[in-house]
Amino acid sequence: MLVLTFSTGVNDAVGYLGLDRVFTGNMTGNVVILAMALTGAGGLPVLGPAIALGCFLLGALVAGRTLRDEASGWSLRTSGLLSCVAAVMAAVAVALFARMDQVELARYVITGALASAMGLQAATARHLSVKEVTTVVVTSTLTGLAADSRFGANTGTHGGRRLWAVGAIMAGAAAGAALLQFHLGLGVMLSALCTLGVTAAGETARRGHNSQEPAPAT
Repeated sequence: MLVLTFSTGVNDAVGYLGLDRVFTGNMTGNVVILAMALTGAGGLPVLGPAIALGCFLLGALVAGRTLRDEASGWSLRTSGLLSCVAAVMAAVAVALFARMDQVELARYVITGALASAMGLQAATARHLSVKEVTTVVVTSTLTGLAADSRFGANTGTHGGRRLWAVGAIMAGAAAGAALLQFHLGLGVMLSALCTLGVTAAGETARRGHNSQEPAPAT
C-alpha cells in the first residue's frame, strides 16, 4: 500500500505539472480547484478537474462493484483490478511518449484515464482495509498523526505507518516532478511498474496462503 501511495504522488505530480493543474489522485484538490475556477478566479481550469473527478468516481464505482461479494483482503479480483490500473497507466505512458499530450482532446483523455485508474486503485485499497494507508490522500493521515500523538490524545496508534504514508506520497511527488524534467511519460511508466510489482507481490502472497490451507476432510 505504501508503494501504491508513492505511485499516487508520482501521478499527481504529472497531472498537476504536466496536464494543466489537474490532480489525478487527490480529488480534494480537484474539488477546490473546480470550485474556484467556476468563480473565474485566477484563470483556473474547469474541464480538466471536472473530467478527473468524474472518471475517478467511475473507476471507484467499477472497483466497488467488482469487489462487492468479496471479503476484505487480497483476492484474485484484487489482482485483476490492480493489473488493470497498471495496464491503463502503461497505455497512458505510451501515449505520452508518442507526444499525444500535444493534442488538446488527447490531454483530456489522458487525464480521464489516469483519474479512472486512481479511482480503481483507491477503491481496491479501501477494500483491503489497511488502516491509515488510503494510497490517495494524506489529510486524514496527518490529522490522526497529530491528534493521536503523545502531545495529543496519546493513543500511539499507527504513528509509524502514518509517517511512512506521508513520506511515500511526498517521495512520489518529488520523483514525478524530477522525471518531468526529462519526459512526461517517465513518471507514469514508473507508476505502472510500481503497481505491477505490487500486484505480483500480492498475488504471490495470496497463492502461497491458499497453498498452506489444510485440505478439506474427506
